This record gives sequence, C-alpha cells and structure tokens, in this order.
Amino acid sequence: MRTAARETVFKILFSTQFVDDVAKGFCDAIFKEDGLNKQDIEYCNRVLSLVKEHKDEIIALLDKHSRLFPESRLFAADKSILTLALTEILYMDDIPDVVSANEAANIASKYSTDKSASFVSGILAEIIKEKGNV
Repeated sequence: MRTAARETVFKILFSTQFVDDVAKGFCDAIFKEDGLNKQDIEYCNRVLSLVKEHKDEIIALLDKHSRLFPESRLFAADKSILTLALTEILYMDDIPDVVSANEAANIASKYSTDKSASFVSGILAEIIKEKGNV
C-alpha cells in the first residue's frame, strides 16, 4: 500500500507551505526516515513533480470549490492534503479517485483538525463528481 508514501508526500508538501522550495537532500532525508522503498520514492517524486507542474491549476480548483476558504486561507495541512489528492485525481489515471479521496480523509484525520476529514472529503467529492467519475 502507498499509505506511507502518501504521508511522506504530505509532509513534504506541508513544508512547502513555509518555504518556497525544498532541497532534494530534505526529501531524501524524509524518504529515509519514513523507510520508503524504491517504488515508494518513485511515486513520491512523480507526485511532487506533477504538483510543481500543475500548481496554478490546483490552486484555481481549490479556490473554485472551497468557496468560504480560498486557497490562500486554507489551513496548511488541509491545503497539502488536498493538493496531494487532487494531483492523484487529476493527473494519475492509474490511481482510482475513490482511493485518493479515502486516503486524503485518513491523512486529514491523522494530521489535521477534527473537522478536516469531512471538509477534505466534501471538497474532493465535489471535484470527483464534476470530473464525472462518481
């Protein structure tokens, strides 16, 4: 399962909320600390590359669907979780949307506020429905 790898990507994305760019050495240290194997590291690098490539599109989608909380006002953990899930949903066809949404809710339950899992699930469900994969 990719749960550990997703949590690692979440940690890296969370750190980018506070610094412009993270160094490769930082990522490598987290990969090692989290005990990721080669396949997990490849997944992490793929997600991080896609996030960097599609950052503006992801932000626009978050702004559109989190009407009360524009992307700039989202809690950093929730923004990181949503960014990870949206990257999988929009740009990684080999991962079922429902898996991405479920994993995002689980990460939110573990790392964010009490209400974050339902907030994240609601945003992702709306985007998945709009995408046409209900």
